[in-house]
Amino acid sequence: MDINGVSAIVTGGASGIGAASARQLAARGARVVVADLQADRGAELAADIGGAFVSVDVTNTEQIEAAVDKAAELGPLRVLVNSAGIALLADVAEFGRDLWDPMVSVNLTAAFELAHEASRFMIGQRSGKIINIASLFSFLGGRRSPAYAATKAGIAGFTKAYCDELAACNIQVNAIAPGYFKTAITEATRADPEADRRIVEHIPAARWGEAADLMGAVVFLASRASDYVNGHVLVVDGGYLVR
Repeated sequence: MDINGVSAIVTGGASGIGAASARQLAARGARVVVADLQADRGAELAADIGGAFVSVDVTNTEQIEAAVDKAAELGPLRVLVNSAGIALLADVAEFGRDLWDPMVSVNLTAAFELAHEASRFMIGQRSGKIINIASLFSFLGGRRSPAYAATKAGIAGFTKAYCDELAACNIQVNAIAPGYFKTAITEATRADPEADRRIVEHIPAARWGEAADLMGAVVFLASRASDYVNGHVLVVDGGYLVR
């Protein structure tokens, strides 16, 4: 499970699951690039973990290229965590291209572009770990956000497609599908007593997930312990899908 000395880049790394991932990878010895638009929080986190911060709009190809190049400067680029994501909500009649397009750009196209750029280094060194953040909604419907469900289903498909080609280069491409977690995206849901009760009752663990609950999966998929795990979508949901 040791990842000492390797370089890692985490998008959406200034907060939530991304920040927890950056901290955990750094604690395991990785040189971490925190990539995010939140400059103050991102720079503070990077300084705290002894990593580097790079301001990145993940819908901007040039900024993506610069961020990946920065990570490669710190050492062999072995780990990419695609954690950047947004969830815009509206009833289906009001959910138009103005909401659909930015979600596809951030949640799906950006993950592709980052993996594409990182793979240039990983193929040459014949090693690498690409970890995409999927969701329960990779498997379920998605009321009030068809784009969220569509992009997360797309992440699952993209993960498998990249595995199919890159496994021969000793690159593992996997995804983590979190269930209901305490993040900024779920704040409004958790603040609604009825919605909160309904969700918790559906989870066998009887609680919302914390970012720390995902870190075992992140470290496992980033380390050599997962060298023969490829194209997998690892669900971390407290049992939600079984009920």
